[in-house]
Amino acid sequence: MIPSTYPDAATMAQMTARMLLDIGAVHFNAREPFTHASGKQAPTYIDCRKLISYPRIRATLMDFLTCTVMRNAGLEAFDNIAGGETAGIPFAAFVAERMALPMTYVRKKPKGYGRDAQIEGQMNEGERVLLVEDLTTDGGSKLKFVEAIRKTGATCDHTAVIFFYDIFPETVPNLTAEGVALHHLCTWADVVAEARRAGDFDEETLAEVERFLTDPDAWSEARGKS
Repeated sequence: MIPSTYPDAATMAQMTARMLLDIGAVHFNAREPFTHASGKQAPTYIDCRKLISYPRIRATLMDFLTCTVMRNAGLEAFDNIAGGETAGIPFAAFVAERMALPMTYVRKKPKGYGRDAQIEGQMNEGERVLLVEDLTTDGGSKLKFVEAIRKTGATCDHTAVIFFYDIFPETVPNLTAEGVALHHLCTWADVVAEARRAGDFDEETLAEVERFLTDPDAWSEARGKS
């Protein structure tokens, strides 16, 4: 069912941050930093995959994401909803159900056997595809998925995520340069603001997190030298 009413973007951002905090998807630890896939250290980690286990919160956020995309891109802007392997697959399915559209998913690389497929499901030449993922950091993986989609002859000019780091200045320009618009529900700034408002973490932890968010590369480099 397509949602017909929704809050403004600022309210959705605050509510999304609250829900992520409530289910324990947000982790802050400056004393024992997390190592991200890039190899860099950070006092932050977010696990959007946990959302699939919380049906009421999951449903609310999928309504928010669907409404955000329809508001920003249009009600008849897409023919196919594609999820990025693996975290994006369930969220793409939820959005596709709401928008009454076919759903596909994109592998990180061709399967390597059988049909050697990189796209699973039916994606047709000329279709307008929305790429759905759980989050984006610097946008690199999104562009790889977009490239795979475009190789089918379909178009992919939009990607939607629940969470956008919004700390790497090159992310939006890189996506824009490839003709991809990014739609998201909340950012680290929204999460920190809500955590401070509700007292989820002590001020020392939040201050250290904010130092990281201001210059993540410098924070990680300094930590590596310590």
